[in-house]
Amino acid sequence: MEITKAQQSNHALGALQLCAGMLIIPFLDVFAKLLGVTHGPFEITFWRFFMQTVLMLPFVVMLRLWSVPAGTLVLQAVRGLLLASATVFFFAALQHLPMAEAIAIFFVQPMILTLLSVVLLGEKLRARRISAILVGLAGTIIIVQPSVLIFGWAAVLPLGSALSMALYMVLTRRLSNDVNPYQMQFLGSVAAMAALGVIVLAGSLLSIPGAAMAALTWQETGWVIGMGIAATLGHAFIVLAAGKAPANLLAPFQYVEIIGATILGYLVFGDIPANSTVLGVGIIIASGLYLFHRERVATRRQAAS
Repeated sequence: MEITKAQQSNHALGALQLCAGMLIIPFLDVFAKLLGVTHGPFEITFWRFFMQTVLMLPFVVMLRLWSVPAGTLVLQAVRGLLLASATVFFFAALQHLPMAEAIAIFFVQPMILTLLSVVLLGEKLRARRISAILVGLAGTIIIVQPSVLIFGWAAVLPLGSALSMALYMVLTRRLSNDVNPYQMQFLGSVAAMAALGVIVLAGSLLSIPGAAMAALTWQETGWVIGMGIAATLGHAFIVLAAGKAPANLLAPFQYVEIIGATILGYLVFGDIPANSTVLGVGIIIASGLYLFHRERVATRRQAAS
């Protein structure tokens, strides 16, 4: 089936929206890494979804988004749990790895997403999209230096986050045409907050390391608020993008997150990227820009025909 001019324009807009989300998300990681010095990953993730729930509630009330489309409630809850799982894995990784290193390992996710989008969503791949994804993956491999082996089991945590996030993106794409994005964000955060609340409560009662709740200082409360704002804005852009373009087209643009993570990692934590990281990021950016250029060319050709 031919892609119309309107569809091509939506694809380009979706790519730009995803890039915006990917540049905001690293702020979430910065706040989580700061909190990780004194708090466990389950507790930090609970606060992340608590803040998102609070921030999304006014939109749900104003827009009267109480009516859940038939057959979507369970899927929306599962989507929230998948994002919670991805977040716990990644926040745990940030307690052991530099931000850029953790995200570099995490970025096997677009390849997983591409495979899942074909199997579960029935989406088709063009040769240029496959090439852009493979080039981006090659850049990620360059970033993951052999020294990552010194982190041991911690290096596996971003892989768990990648798989959970890929499934989250598939469900987001599946629901985006039927569910209001504000409702999707709200119900997903409620489901995640409820599940994490049970875990944190059990962790506090049973003194489980990494799962117990601890009091926040005023500074840490500010970090929690910042984390909630970054999470809400970033994932709102992701939801909007998923409604505009196929998951396998959006996949390469997720690499933009590495740019923000590298810059913030240096400014906040003094992490200096290795030469291989700079090279890998350059390749990743080039692959995303090339794919976006090809989509614009296809749009112009479609308009001219």
